[in-house]
Amino acid sequence: MQEYTIRELQERMNSGELTAKRAVEAYLERIESVDKNGPRVNSVIELNPDAPGIASALDQERRAGKVRGPLHGIPILIKDNIDTHDRMQTTAGSLAMEGHIASQDAFIVKKLRKAGAVILGKTNLSEWANFRGRRSISGWSSRGGLTRNPYALDRSACGSSSGSGAAVAANLCAAAVGTETDGSIICPSQTNGIVGIKPTLGLLSRGGIIPIAHSQDTPGPMARTVADAAILLGAMAGVDEGDPATRSSAKRRLSSFEAALDKKGLKGARIGIARNMAGSDPRILKILENSIDVMKSLGATIVDPADLPNFKKFGKTEFDVLHYEFKAGLNKYLAGSNALMKSMEDVIKFNEQNRERVLKYFGQEYFVASQEKGTLRDRKYREALAKNHLLTRKNGIDAAMKKHRLDALAVPSGGASWLIDL
Repeated sequence: MQEYTIRELQERMNSGELTAKRAVEAYLERIESVDKNGPRVNSVIELNPDAPGIASALDQERRAGKVRGPLHGIPILIKDNIDTHDRMQTTAGSLAMEGHIASQDAFIVKKLRKAGAVILGKTNLSEWANFRGRRSISGWSSRGGLTRNPYALDRSACGSSSGSGAAVAANLCAAAVGTETDGSIICPSQTNGIVGIKPTLGLLSRGGIIPIAHSQDTPGPMARTVADAAILLGAMAGVDEGDPATRSSAKRRLSSFEAALDKKGLKGARIGIARNMAGSDPRILKILENSIDVMKSLGATIVDPADLPNFKKFGKTEFDVLHYEFKAGLNKYLAGSNALMKSMEDVIKFNEQNRERVLKYFGQEYFVASQEKGTLRDRKYREALAKNHLLTRKNGIDAAMKKHRLDALAVPSGGASWLIDL
């Protein structure tokens, strides 16, 4: 099963060389051998006991001549902050949420099931999507423990979609789903050597996903190839009446993101290099220069530099927005869930009462700071949100794109993976 793309798996299933059930079994065997034993990558927090049966049913459909699409029978993993209405829990990696079975599938899970994907299990993450406290440990959760980088077990898998990134890199699934508020898809994709896409907010629904901030949250695909990521992205996209942000994507969504992949797509494109975000690591800069040469060879016009204005000016206001929206969003999610915790205050109390198990490595300062915030009607929140949009959108990315007449901006996604500090 190692390194098979989604299209390669489909070809083997169509030819009869492979079945969805056997694919599920093969990935389960690999999870047992390298995730739970051997190197113990520890990327999968829970397996779906119904996956083999679901795969068998999809095999029957294929034999009857019904193939739903490119994801038919394809085993994927999803992050443990995404609701599934089955026998798996949804906990955001928190012991406070242990035992929580969602009352319905998240919108994107419904889309994936309809497309024929087999939800193989759920992946570990940085607890609460890395928004619990300062000095957190990427890839660690009180329920799931520590996820390791499969390329170097003493190095971080980054986060917060740590398990999704590590699982894809270790060939424990065909592809995975992560979520991002700020870096949580891109960073683990970078450190684990895979492809991650954080879509424009509104392309994918957040319905049924444990939130941090509605102004920034989105799920996204994580895969070994761009084509696989495009297939997964297309299957999840769609308007969700329960998530107003998706309405803006109704007329912009492609019928097939994979079909839009074009080897000649860079010819004549203007690509800007945001040098002020590139850092100073000579290893990373060398890779950047190589990438620029490749883009030039494919016909792109490179604008270098094309720096982002206000790059370092929005950190504090971003955190103000996150704290306000986290309180409002989590309280709403918990109040409507089957979880024992019904509010952020409940979670804070649970964590304090279980310090030795939950808070042994770092605290819950972000929870406490969020709990102290007011409502989304507060003037301070509205001003911070407006400032964020001004600095990052109007006077940030949009300004750079307009000034240099760009089709896209290119920048390294980060540096080398760091030693695990646990």
